[in-house]
Amino acid sequence: MSENVNNNVQEQTEQSLSEILQIRRDKLSAMVEAGNDPFVKTKYDVDAYSTEIKENFESFEGKEVSLGGRIISRRIMGKASFVGLRDGEGDIQLYVRRDDVGEETYADFKKWDIGDVIGVKGTVFLTKTGEKSIHANHIEILAKSLLPLPEKFHGLKDTDTRYRQRYVDLIVNPEVRDTFLKRSQILREIRSYLDRKGFLEVDTPILVPIEIGASARPFKTHHNTLDMDMYLRIETELYLKRLIVGGMNRVYEVGRIFRNEGMDTKHNPEFTSIELYQAYTDYYGMMDLVEELYKELAQKVCGSLKIMYQGNEIDMGNWERLTMVEAVKKYSGCDYYSWNSDEDARACAKEMHVEVPADATKGTVLVELFDAFVEEKLIQPTFIYDYPVENSPLAKRKPEDPAFTERFEYFINATEFGNAFSELNDPIDQKERFEKQVAARKAADPDCTCEVDYDYVTALEYGMPPTGGLGFGIDRLVMLLTDSSSIRDVLLFPTMKPIE
Repeated sequence: MSENVNNNVQEQTEQSLSEILQIRRDKLSAMVEAGNDPFVKTKYDVDAYSTEIKENFESFEGKEVSLGGRIISRRIMGKASFVGLRDGEGDIQLYVRRDDVGEETYADFKKWDIGDVIGVKGTVFLTKTGEKSIHANHIEILAKSLLPLPEKFHGLKDTDTRYRQRYVDLIVNPEVRDTFLKRSQILREIRSYLDRKGFLEVDTPILVPIEIGASARPFKTHHNTLDMDMYLRIETELYLKRLIVGGMNRVYEVGRIFRNEGMDTKHNPEFTSIELYQAYTDYYGMMDLVEELYKELAQKVCGSLKIMYQGNEIDMGNWERLTMVEAVKKYSGCDYYSWNSDEDARACAKEMHVEVPADATKGTVLVELFDAFVEEKLIQPTFIYDYPVENSPLAKRKPEDPAFTERFEYFINATEFGNAFSELNDPIDQKERFEKQVAARKAADPDCTCEVDYDYVTALEYGMPPTGGLGFGIDRLVMLLTDSSSIRDVLLFPTMKPIE
């Protein structure tokens, strides 16, 4: 019985939608036959916007303005009607009277639908109920909406549909637009900060000729003219450091990165990152830059150094700095410096019920213990630095302790937000690490096509000055500053599985 009822409801809904679609198409046909095709208009002069008018009402009151936007609500009456108009900035009410726009226009207007795009000219005024509005003296339709907007009073709530049809999401959920306005602001502020610091924004190749040995899996394509396989980049690092070799001492790139890997609330196959490199500094210089930049972003975008993210108050004005050894000891009690051998480290991992490879080194065990006990505790902004050389193939070794590298990652709300190094500039050491990395990849996957980037090694042989480098994901940063729980909430068009 219940299944039959649900089927009947679905059939009625589909029939109702089908009727609505036909009615709207019939209205369009009638317009065209009457010589009023709404799609022939090529432009419409707009000189004001809803939010601008409402925020500066005193200077606009009594003046004539011209707006363009979409009908989102309406109260049609005999000789006068009220319409809700949504433009590129917000909503505003229109007062449309038959005597002002003309009897024929008003008759046509009453047949228009919610979702139709219109142009309106009129005078800014305050209604008797105190609502800032436009008294229309001219109104015309600019585009006919052939599909009804979903749930006009409640917005589009189904997340899958929202992501697939972002254009509808933006129409009916104004707060979504605000997220992407903030995203744009964040990018502007980052560029402004780096430009003031003397960095130069550059572009590097997205299509690259080899698969490098890094663990990230690339997307593969083929160049027909050159008859060669190519790969979408998984990072911008090696090209940017070539520029440091060339004497461009401070460079950055905001760019799209592509990784043929899993998807979840923090990962999308294509995402936006920023990488920057500064000659004659080290990873401590990058720490200072991150802290200063994030404080500035929080203040300018959110209006405070204390922001809320998923129920946690994050104090962007207070950053902790811990070595990985200190962090593991603090949160697990395991002391790296008490291990006299790799066997001691593996025994400690076993005692802590952490699985590690049979040949795990002290450095490998340290990283595993960090993942098991530390990361989930890092709610407030925290730099974790001095990483074992085993998992840092591009970082410079610490002169006083070559088992570690001058590398840091920083964490907020138990999530890694960025990665930085004192960059490795020894071409001999770099070549050896690359070759070891590629050999390990091919041992694990004999079909792997990764190669050593010997051209980059050649660049290093010309001499790269001591350099600090930093990379972080723009999308995760936007999630943080907009209190968004999923990366799909901050990507206009996230990758989605096709509907079957």
